[in-house]
Amino acid sequence: MVRVKEIFTSIQGEGPYVGYKQLFIRFCGCNLNCSYCDTEYDLENAKEYTLKELVDICNSNKDCHSLSLTGGEPLLHADFIKELAPKAGLPVYLETNGTLYEELENVIDLVRYISADIKLPSTTGLGPLWDFHDKFFSIALQKELFAKVVFDNNITEEEIEKTVNLCKKYDTDIILQPVMDNDKPKVSSECMSDILNKFLLKYPKTRLIPQVHKFLRML
Repeated sequence: MVRVKEIFTSIQGEGPYVGYKQLFIRFCGCNLNCSYCDTEYDLENAKEYTLKELVDICNSNKDCHSLSLTGGEPLLHADFIKELAPKAGLPVYLETNGTLYEELENVIDLVRYISADIKLPSTTGLGPLWDFHDKFFSIALQKELFAKVVFDNNITEEEIEKTVNLCKKYDTDIILQPVMDNDKPKVSSECMSDILNKFLLKYPKTRLIPQVHKFLRML
């Protein structure tokens, strides 16, 4: 059994696979508490599912591009993922905060895509997590990996430099994502353009992609 906040189909609204239809399983719980988090992933109104129930749901959504395991932090449920992924019948797309590298190692052979956050202290309100991300990326690069970087106008030159150095080391794309207020970015167009250009000067494999599903008012 596992506690799940919600299960739904929609388009992927973030990163390089924007627009692809996915089946989303949102797990409860997270090991971080980012100040900008807009996701309900706590245990309130969550539901328990058996492995068979989730496998049946996956089998009834074969028209989806992939199965997005999201949260919260799905890797808190790595043991359950090890059971689910081989039976899901869909490629696994892991959406993670990029810190639980030991848990990732236990499931890396079962996932195809990894959307890993790089958590900036300026936006999360947390301390630096660079060492955790480094260890995580060293394992994740075995699969199709890209880095998601949520930013606002408080991003620092040091954070830009550290992010670029990390992604250069593992030759992975950077997806810049402005903090959103419902369906509107909290960052001005001028600021977004400036930040994108600062990244591009250091690392061409950088794109700016907002949360498209919010513009479309889709989950």
